[in-house]
This record gives sequence, structure tokens and C-alpha cells, in this order.
Amino acid sequence: MNISIVGTGYVGLVSGACFAELGATVWCIDTNKDKIDKLNNGIIPIYEPGLEDLVHRNVKAGRLFFSTDLTESLNDVEMLFIAVGTPPGEDGSADLSYVIDVAKKIGQNLEKYLLVVTKSTVPVGSSGLVKNAIETELKGRGKNIEFDVASNPEFLKEGAAIDDFMKPDRVVVGVESERAKELMMHLYAPMMLNNFRVIFMDLPSAEMTKYAANAMLATRISFMNEIANLCEKVGADATMVRKGIGTDNRIGSKFLYPGAGFGGSCFPKDVKALIRTGRDHGTPLTLLESVAAINERQKKVLFAKFANHFKGEVKGKRAAIWGLSYKPGTDDMREAPSLTLISQLLEAGCTVRAYDPAAMDEARRRLGSRIEYADDIYDAIRDADVLFHITEWQEFRMPDWQKVRSLMKTPLLIDGRGVFDKTNLDGITYLKIG
Repeated sequence: MNISIVGTGYVGLVSGACFAELGATVWCIDTNKDKIDKLNNGIIPIYEPGLEDLVHRNVKAGRLFFSTDLTESLNDVEMLFIAVGTPPGEDGSADLSYVIDVAKKIGQNLEKYLLVVTKSTVPVGSSGLVKNAIETELKGRGKNIEFDVASNPEFLKEGAAIDDFMKPDRVVVGVESERAKELMMHLYAPMMLNNFRVIFMDLPSAEMTKYAANAMLATRISFMNEIANLCEKVGADATMVRKGIGTDNRIGSKFLYPGAGFGGSCFPKDVKALIRTGRDHGTPLTLLESVAAINERQKKVLFAKFANHFKGEVKGKRAAIWGLSYKPGTDDMREAPSLTLISQLLEAGCTVRAYDPAAMDEARRRLGSRIEYADDIYDAIRDADVLFHITEWQEFRMPDWQKVRSLMKTPLLIDGRGVFDKTNLDGITYLKIG
């Protein structure tokens, strides 16, 4: 099967490499020439465990290609996936301009049947907009070419994206014709042989499923953060509470870890977009509005603990940070709690020195010379008045605590992920959420 994927960001590149691994011939298209040149030279623009080997193997096998020209392969493929960005606007709504631009380009150059599949995270009704854009361009050319539109939202977790793609909990596909359904069944046949669930539904339901899934997970995180904050006030231990409720099989333990708030490219953006969709349709989603508000407050909790410990006298303090990415396994810093904390620290007149196993280049791009960059975990804490643990990388799990204590000016550890055992921290003041 021949397919094109437009957009070589996180979703597009991972999907393209994985489809090629399943045996499809894949053209990955992007308007960013620098990115395509790097990919053609074997340079992977994002950090994702296993992705570099997967890309190199399938390029070598002649199944994976990279180009800036959508028209080059358009009429040689059976389906085209749109995987471009849908960044949030100021009002929280998803910006569909890149999606519609691709649809217009398809309509301007299409010569034979094509199944157009939206893989970008798009609001309910977006597939209809894609269809209308293609039809408008075809009519402008005086062409009557059959095509279908489908929705195939992604559920990839950064840091585990390849496993998520190859061994999914489920594959959700929205279609409106038997021809489109048959093509999607053929594409995902290797997964169906292994009894993975491919769930077919109508287009609006597929689009809503993506947002609803992320909104539910975000809700669980904000719920647990609210409970953790209350635990501190009443003398309860949030870790014990999490275990107590997580063993209820109606609830489960996933996404119930209190922390410094959620970030990344999906949860914040998708919650805001769903809130906006509710408002546009006269159905305010007050629960999700609270989820978003709780998350923004939670990102400020760590600084509050720091300021309270020093009774507000924090100007001139040296702060060390372990972890900059919004989660381990990625260099993605979009909406990361570390950015909120760093902004608060700098505004308060503190000096910041940070280390992350993967996100140092991304941090330099975002923050420039506003903070200092360490070579390793111990370099980060030299002469520090406080150490913030923000991202739960494995590298941070078992440091030499005696060395940590000796290197810091003030042995204060504020743990934003609650992963350390207090009994191992003799001589270190330990504060955590909950």
C-alpha cells in the first residue's frame, strides 16, 4: 500500500516510520525544507526512543521517503494522512489553517481517487471542512474526481510512541463510506491479525473520541492534584490516598499521581479546544474549565513551597532544577511546568541552573541566556539553595545523596513528582506535593 503523510512533526514522523515498518511505502511531506533535508541526511529532528533506528531501517529498505513536494507523490498513493499542527488560538480554539491549506493543495492537484485521513487533532466537524475545501478546489478546476475523507486520531504517548503505535489499546477510525472502511481495514490488517481493536465509527464520533480521551486523563490528574493539596492541609499522605483509591478496579491507578501539573502538546491544548467547542455550541463544559484552572494553579505550587520555606526572602537564591521536559522520554517543553517555575524564580531575582537528559537544546532555544545550563545532575546543584525535581527521568532516581548534600549550599529538595524515599535523605530537607 502506498500512502503519504503531510507533516513530519511528532505524530507524522512516528506514524510514517511505523506504517513503513508494517510494509507500506510511505512519503513523508513537509514544507520545512531544513527539516526534510535533515531527514534525508539521517538526522531526526525530534527525540523519541527507538525512532532513529526505525527511520534509518525503513529508508534503507526503500519504504520511507521524505519530500517538500506534496504533488510529487499525490497521484501515486491510495491514501493521504494530514498530520500537521493545530496550535491553539488566543481563545483556545484549534487553528485549522494548516489542515485546510493541505486540503486545498489536494483539491488543486488531485487526478484520481484518494482517501484523505485527518490524523491531526481537530475539533468535531473538521472532516467536513476538509471535504468542502477539496470539493471547492476541484469544482474550480472543473473536475469531478471521487475521494473520501476519514478520521484516524492518534493516541501516542511521547516517550513510548512506537510501542503505542505498534501495540495500541485501540485504533479509532471514522469513515462515511464502505470504500474508505475497506482501505483502512487493509492498512491496519497487520494489527488486526494480532487481535488489536480497530473501532470503526462515524466521523464526528472519531473526532470527539480523541478530545474526550485526553480530557478524561487531564481531569484525573487535576483531581488528584486537588486531593493532594488538601491532604497537606489535613495531615493526610496523598501517596497513601492514591494507593487506596487506585486499587478500586472502577478507578484504577493510572494518571492519579500528584505533581506539578500537566504539560505537553496534547492535554493543555485539547482541553482548551474542547472547552471552546462547548461554548460555541451553547454547552459550557464547566468541569473542564475547572480542570484547566486547577492545572495552571498547580504549576505554581513548587515556587510557593520554596518561598514559604524561606519566609519570602528568596531574592539572590540559587535554584537547581532536575528536569525541563514536560515528561520523561522526550525533549518536548511545550506547556512544561518547568517553564512556569523558571519564570517565577527569575522574576523573584533568583539564579537558575538546570539539567535535563534530553531537553537542553530545546531549553536553550526557549530560554537563551536567562538561565545556566549544567553538564549533569551534580553540576546543576553546586552551591544551590534549593533543588527542584520536576521531571521523573530514571537518571534522577538514585543519586548519591551524600554528594548532593555536600554540594548544595542549603540542602533543600522540593520534589514535584513525589518519587524519592524520605528515609534515604538524611540531612536534606524534603518537601513534596501532598
